[in-house]
Amino acid sequence: MNVINVPELEEVIAESNVQAKILLLDIETAPMEVYVWGLYKQRINPDNVIKDWSCLSWAAKWLCDDKVMSDRVNVREAAARDDYRIMTGMWQLLEEADIVIGHNAARFDLRKLNARFIQNGLKPPMPYQIIDTLKECRKHFAFSSNKLDYVSALMDGGAKLHTDFDLWKRCVTGDKEALKEMETYNRQDVVALEDVYFAIRPWIKSHANMGLYVESEDPVCPTCGSENLTWKGHYYTQAGKYRAFRCHCGAIGRYRSSDLPKETRPNMARSVAR
Repeated sequence: MNVINVPELEEVIAESNVQAKILLLDIETAPMEVYVWGLYKQRINPDNVIKDWSCLSWAAKWLCDDKVMSDRVNVREAAARDDYRIMTGMWQLLEEADIVIGHNAARFDLRKLNARFIQNGLKPPMPYQIIDTLKECRKHFAFSSNKLDYVSALMDGGAKLHTDFDLWKRCVTGDKEALKEMETYNRQDVVALEDVYFAIRPWIKSHANMGLYVESEDPVCPTCGSENLTWKGHYYTQAGKYRAFRCHCGAIGRYRSSDLPKETRPNMARSVAR
C-alpha cells in the first residue's frame, strides 16, 4: 500500500529554476578492528585499535538528475584502509554543493567525511547547508522506524538489498565482489533518499530558503522555489498577521511583510515572557 504520497518528478521540477546545486549523498564505512577482553560493557583503550575505520564507498546524485555517481575502494585500498582516492572525489562534490541532503547526514555521514578529509590532508570544502532527513522524520512523524529502508518502503520504494555484517567482513579483506555489492547497496540508498526527501519536504519547516537561489520579481516558495502559490488565509504570530500560501509542492509559507495596518501595529499588546 502506498502510504506516503511521493510527487511525480514533473511536479517537483521547480528545482530546474533554482540556481542551487543540491547534492544527495550516502557513505559506507569499514568497521574498526580492536583487541577486547570480552563482549559486553567494554571500554576500549585507543591503544587496543588494530585498524581504524575508513570509508569503503560513497554514492551521490544531484537533485532531479538521473545520474547516480559513486566510487569504492579497490582490493588493495580496502586491505590497507586507504580511502584517499575516493575521498578526493567526494570532497570535490561537496566543494560544488550549496545544499547537502542525507539520512543522518549531520551526525554521521558529514562528520565521518570531515574526519577522513583531515586525515587525508584535504582542506574543508566550501560552506553548504544541510538537510538531514532522519532528523526531520524524528521531528515530525512517529513512524515505527526511522531507518531509510523502512521509510522508503512506506512509499512503495521497493525492497532494499539484503545485507548483513558478513558483507562488511568480506569488504575489509579485499573481496572484489563484496566491494562491488557494497557500492550497489550504497547507490540504491541514494535513490531511496531522494524519494524520502520529496515525500517529507513539505513538512520541513527549517528548509533551506530556495527563494535565495531563484531570480524572480514575484514571491516564490522558500521550500522548492516555485511561483505556483495559492494564497489562502493568514499566519499569526504573537505580534503579527501575515498572508499565508500553499505551494503546489505541498509546503506552507507566509509573506514576509505583516498584513496588519501600520496604525494598528503600535497598539498591539503581548503576553509576558515565560
